[in-house]
Amino acid sequence: MAAAIFTRRLHPHRSVLLIDTAKRPGAKILVSGGSRCNVTNAVVSDGDFWGGRRTVIRRVLRAFPVRDTIAFFRELGVTLHEEADGKLFPDSNRARDVLEALLAEARRAGVTLVADCRVEDVVRTDSGFDVATSRGGIRASRVVLAMGGQSLPKSGSDGSGFAVARRLGHTIVPATPGLVPLVLRDDSGMHRELSGVAHRATLSLWVDGKREIDLTGSLLWTHFGISGPVTLNLSRHWLRATLDGRAAALSVSFCPEQAFEGVDSWWVTRAAERPHASVHQSLATLVPASVATALLKRLPLDGRTTLAHFSRDDRRRLAQALVRWPLAVEQSRGYNYAEVTAGGVSLDEIDPSTMASRVCPGLFLAGEILDVDGRIGGFNFQWAWSSARVCAAGLGA
Repeated sequence: MAAAIFTRRLHPHRSVLLIDTAKRPGAKILVSGGSRCNVTNAVVSDGDFWGGRRTVIRRVLRAFPVRDTIAFFRELGVTLHEEADGKLFPDSNRARDVLEALLAEARRAGVTLVADCRVEDVVRTDSGFDVATSRGGIRASRVVLAMGGQSLPKSGSDGSGFAVARRLGHTIVPATPGLVPLVLRDDSGMHRELSGVAHRATLSLWVDGKREIDLTGSLLWTHFGISGPVTLNLSRHWLRATLDGRAAALSVSFCPEQAFEGVDSWWVTRAAERPHASVHQSLATLVPASVATALLKRLPLDGRTTLAHFSRDDRRRLAQALVRWPLAVEQSRGYNYAEVTAGGVSLDEIDPSTMASRVCPGLFLAGEILDVDGRIGGFNFQWAWSSARVCAAGLGA
């Protein structure tokens, strides 16, 4: 929608046909941000993204930065406000207002929208393209592929865009879900009894025995495993390592940004100050009480023990568990629950100044179909707006 709107604004002499598989376009907007739509973030840089070359991502983002996104939506009657972690939401807190504003602007700009129409193939011809759809054939001088990835396939992004791009000569970086909850083995941990409990934590990814990445944020325990912002951000890294056939393991630290020595020292100091306090009471000052109970149960340690009688070996065993508790990840919840797709059309085959294909003249690509995925917080929407604007300008080049 953004690419179509910007194209008509910049090149009013061009007719623009917007084809959408869904009966009701914009389903992803409606479900994003808890149905409030996290339109963008106050601060966005290439460092907030993974996937293809950073230089390409940086160039596209700079061509249409956050301030331009805010101004664009203000023009459409959607003003934004900032919340925790720089997330920008519509003042109405209604995702539907964002969608309706885009649809209204598309109509005003003269975009012809055809919904409930599936693109089956795109073939390059001497004069342009033949587009085969479920409603018949269409001829176009230029084509923009903004077909998404594979996340939330019911919304229309079911991976078919990758097949179209591949047939037009593009290389597809193998895809995995991104920003997706992770499933833990049923017999492996305490997630079921902690379902619904959230707390701050650091997740660490270990690949081939070496620590590869640490991410800190809110962790949510669920009946199937783990979710929450820190899990969603970490998920793509676990999945990519697994896709590459590498040995990937996950651990959680209940004491973010603290090493074993610091945690062990805390227990020594606590015992000196409050020798009659129980282990469980003290642990519950570091983590939610339910988490404290579950940890002690599995070590196993008697939470009723006073700190004066807490042995050195048990203390160190608990300190080690607090900074590196293993999580037996079995799989992710898959594309039906993923907010984005990691992988896609290689950025090496895209001109970042226009979003034009380097392998198929007249073809342009924007959004999630490309090998770019951002962390949670409005970054993937910003990539959509920025790449759409660059694409629209490139259509006139």
